[in-house]
Amino acid sequence: MGQLEGKTAVVTRGGTGIGLAAAVRLAAEGAYVFITGGRKAELDAAVETIGSARATAVAGDISNLADLDRLYDAVRARGQGLDALFANAATASPAALGQISEEDFDKTFGVDVRGTLFTEQKALPLLNDGASVSLTSSTAADHGAESFSLYAASKAAIRSFARTWANTRKDRDIRVNAFSPGPIDTPGIATTFGEENAADVKAHLATTAAVGRMGRPQEVAAVVAFLASDQSNFILGANLYIDGGENQI
Repeated sequence: MGQLEGKTAVVTRGGTGIGLAAAVRLAAEGAYVFITGGRKAELDAAVETIGSARATAVAGDISNLADLDRLYDAVRARGQGLDALFANAATASPAALGQISEEDFDKTFGVDVRGTLFTEQKALPLLNDGASVSLTSSTAADHGAESFSLYAASKAAIRSFARTWANTRKDRDIRVNAFSPGPIDTPGIATTFGEENAADVKAHLATTAAVGRMGRPQEVAAVVAFLASDQSNFILGANLYIDGGENQI
């Protein structure tokens, strides 16, 4: 029996990368998982990977409140509440100061900050006592990469959310925590930097971790499962680094 047997989980951007790895791990630990994301084909493939008996896909954009309502309507219809929320969806629009457009700002903060806020707020009525909420921040919030000031600021907001939201339902033992992945090998690298540049970007990122390699989505998923489980009962408002020592050594 897994450590999440009988639990219900939601993973945003669950069709690829860290979100998919987390959804697979949560289901393997016994949870029934609802995944959402903007690409239906990815979600359908993810459900096939997880197993249709353990997962439901609800296509949608977390910056669209009607899409969030559809997601939580599906969770509500199952009738077992929500035990683990992994607010993972995010986007990045690389642009240095002086080149940032209104569209860049609205897209990044619309998904990463506004979308995460309403992902959590709309989940509140469904959260069971003892539930866990995990938020994806990033080591980018600690760095000064000139082309990623918007993304870094949005992830700093996520870190702040974890601290303040940890006070929201602590009387019901609902835990809110964040974690900061470092250089993780995901399809998002090619999406952000272009397929033609992905190999060079990955080679560089591997040098930034003290362990000398990029992390795997499954290594992040293990932390997501830990935070969703009762083993993390005494962790509240924290930020865990999953960065191969990038920010530590």
